Amino acid sequence: MSPPEQPDELGAEQPFIAHLIELRNRLIRMLVAIALVFLALFPFANDIYTTMAAPIMAKLPDGASMIATQIASPFLTPFKLTLMVAVFVTAPYLLYQLWAFVAPGLYRHEKRLAVPLLISSILLFYLGMAFAYYVVFPLVFAFFAAVTPQGVTQMPDIAFYLDFILKLFFAFGVAFEIPIATILLVAIGVTTPEQLAQKRPYVIVGAFVVGMVLTPPDVISQTLLAIPMWLLFELGIVFSRVLLRPRAAADDEEGDDPDPADDAGPTPRASAASAGAPEADTGLLEAEEAPRRRAAEAADPVTAKLERVKYLRDTDGDLEEVRRLLHEVLGEGRVDQRIVAQNILEQLGTP
Repeated sequence: MSPPEQPDELGAEQPFIAHLIELRNRLIRMLVAIALVFLALFPFANDIYTTMAAPIMAKLPDGASMIATQIASPFLTPFKLTLMVAVFVTAPYLLYQLWAFVAPGLYRHEKRLAVPLLISSILLFYLGMAFAYYVVFPLVFAFFAAVTPQGVTQMPDIAFYLDFILKLFFAFGVAFEIPIATILLVAIGVTTPEQLAQKRPYVIVGAFVVGMVLTPPDVISQTLLAIPMWLLFELGIVFSRVLLRPRAAADDEEGDDPDPADDAGPTPRASAASAGAPEADTGLLEAEEAPRRRAAEAADPVTAKLERVKYLRDTDGDLEEVRRLLHEVLGEGRVDQRIVAQNILEQLGTP
């Protein structure tokens, strides 16, 4: 059998340079995607702005209209809006590029958790923007029109209006990510659903404070942001409990499994160990190593092989098995894992 392909011998700098090159390539792809979507949408820039301005135009008094107070605003404002729309439209592709850059460094169980969270975060952000456009905007602009002083004609500037709606879009999009943040905090062990439930009064107050900071100075928009944030927090607690249920069941099963060493009684291995036989010591170490090796194999097979190599070298195990495992790492592992395997093979005198 021909030996596996050897890693490029570029020294310790290779992983860092390779990561920089990959990051550059993915950033270029992201910029190209935004540029292509922008070029496709730019001919419809004025139509896009008209659509975004529909909520406030419907609430303006008869005969009133929006105005442009700067010379370049009629061109730059739709241009800026179209660029932002291009970024929002390509957001799934942009996040995919970031995910493809980070994913090789994650374990299998981390990938299983990250993929649904990534997809749901995109959908929740879009849902937050839709909530702002269809629910918040009509109520907020109706409120502003109702409180306009007598004798004052409301004629909003198109540039100021764009800044206003972009701020609300971003605020509601981020606010709708609360379930994702809650699930992540529980998943990494920072907190528990019970602890989050105990802090509910503080969360409600904090939601209204955030609503006051992120929204315009009116009670309606603040309340319309704070209440969804609180409800999404409760939704995050529910999903966190659902997430922890299988983990708790697995821990209970692991805790209920009897230790074979406790029920085995006196065995020849134990007798030999009491007599000081080196074979018994090796067997006992092997039994202690088995659970940790099974856990490592479940997390990452290549990492498990490196752990096995370390154990065999520490216990003066079979060098042929060590070489076989290292060659498998060279063929299956990441760049950093392959470099480790190559260094160990050189220490063993294997080409």
